[in-house]
Parts: sequence; structure tokens; C-alpha cells
Amino acid sequence: MAHSMVQRNIGCEAAAAVAQAAVAAAREQGARINVAVVDRAGLLCAFLRMPDAPLHSIDIAIDKAYTAASFGLATSRWTEVLAEHSAAVRQGLVQRPRFVAFGGGLPIVDNGELTGAVGVSGGSEAQDEEIAKAGLAAIGMNK
Repeated sequence: MAHSMVQRNIGCEAAAAVAQAAVAAAREQGARINVAVVDRAGLLCAFLRMPDAPLHSIDIAIDKAYTAASFGLATSRWTEVLAEHSAAVRQGLVQRPRFVAFGGGLPIVDNGELTGAVGVSGGSEAQDEEIAKAGLAAIGMNK
């Protein structure tokens, strides 16, 4: 019986590529964003802040990535997912530190295995999610 297991994580070069592509996409849209890439454990691997991006969005981007890695779920899906749960779960989960239940955080899934997540903050929810998707597309992920 094995007492340990191997888990894959996004590499630093891929994390940097995701962040750089997200910034390029934001620039094209005229948005100023912060982008965070975390590994499967939610630990920061890459971070970029564009000039004049909102300061509060630094932590929000990191927390979006953390939430997406934590559950393997896009942060934009939480409204729909929480609707299936009791009021206690709906109210309690959203009050947890670092939990983000709005768009801009996407899991990074490589060949069916969660390897990390990206979080973008600074634009609208739709912009943040679109920019995060552009970051993933840079490493061949179609999330």
C-alpha cells in the first residue's frame, strides 16, 4: 500500500506565461489588472500588477486563484453552485477568509488533473474571466 502520492503542479515558466498573456489581453481591452497564478495547493507561483491597477485587486486576484485551486471550480460558478445548498452553507461559505464567489478565477486543469489556478482582478467580472481565459490559452488550456 502506498503511503504517499505524486501530484503535478504548474511549473514556474507556465505560470509566468499565463500571467504575461493575461496582462497582454488586459492591455488590449484597456483594463488595468492584477493577475495571480497559484499551484494546486493555492501557493503563489506568479504575480503581475499593471500600473494603476486597483490596490484592493492585488489580494482579490490572489484569492480568486486560491478559491479556484481550492475547489477546482471557476469562481464565476459559485452563485449557481451555492443555490443548490442550504442557507447555512450559502451564508457561511461566502464569509470564509479568501473565498471569492464572483468571476475572474479559473482552475488550471492539465490532462484532467488540477495543477493550479489563475485569478484576475481589476476589470469587470466578465473582463476578468475573459482575461484569465486568455492567460490559460497561452499555455494551451481551453478553460
